[in-house]
Amino acid sequence: MQESFFLQLQFREKKKNTRKHDFREMVRLSITSIVVFALYGSDKYNQGSWAIFLFFAVNMMLPFFYTATGYTSQQQMVLDEDTSRHVIQVLRMKKGDRLNLTDGQGNILTTIIEDDHKKHCGVKVEKTSFKDKTSRSVAIGISLLKNANRFEWFLEKATEIGVNEIIPLICERTEKEKFRHDRLQAILISAMLQSQQCWLPVLHEPIAYELLFRQEEVAHTSQKFIAHCIADEKANLNDLINESLPSQIILIGPEGDFTKEEVDMALRHHFVPVSLGDTRLRTETAGMVAATLLRLV
Repeated sequence: MQESFFLQLQFREKKKNTRKHDFREMVRLSITSIVVFALYGSDKYNQGSWAIFLFFAVNMMLPFFYTATGYTSQQQMVLDEDTSRHVIQVLRMKKGDRLNLTDGQGNILTTIIEDDHKKHCGVKVEKTSFKDKTSRSVAIGISLLKNANRFEWFLEKATEIGVNEIIPLICERTEKEKFRHDRLQAILISAMLQSQQCWLPVLHEPIAYELLFRQEEVAHTSQKFIAHCIADEKANLNDLINESLPSQIILIGPEGDFTKEEVDMALRHHFVPVSLGDTRLRTETAGMVAATLLRLV
């Protein structure tokens, strides 16, 4: 019964239109149909259950884009020029096709294209949903790097892992202080979409190391760590993380590490010295290891 239903559904989709994008839609529906049939089997007829599964599976496979305008309950929206060009010229989507949007603040909008203009694509919001933030906030304060590519790599991976805040630091041994916020923000957005998330990490402006400790948010963080290479008694970060607490922050130094004075300053502000393992890591690698331990515990 289920198999016959799916075959009929696929035939109708194929007969409706033979354009390239409609063919992709048919393939997407076919794959989902196979998965549903395999999960539920031909001897079960719980149509309500597999219909719900089919709806969400198809919806999650829709193209996913970012909108900086945010959602204010309007039914019609116009995508920015870059997104419009990608939707219409790269993916060759047409009027009537569906896509998902997020504002990076937890909102997910399922929309349908009403105007397939290549610079000002207009969409209509069909339905909305909201995903809560994770209950535990993770922030990483990390020195800017001389090699911009390595810092960008860290931003990408930290976003994919699910870090909530990134604070670029200017330490005594930081070699580069240039900061292109627009480029780095674009990297965060791309990584958020690639990892199918709907919360964009907060990327702060670079701050002098000593000023970090005056920030109210930092002072009220539940657990505060500093990773450094100075020979001293340190516990493994993994052994200290308390996942029942609402927030954690860790500081990662530049090439050449923190100075002893900087470490002492952190200790005076109740930061706990930690080790990230037995090997000495590059700054961006240390940041990724710390993010993984803090986020995935």
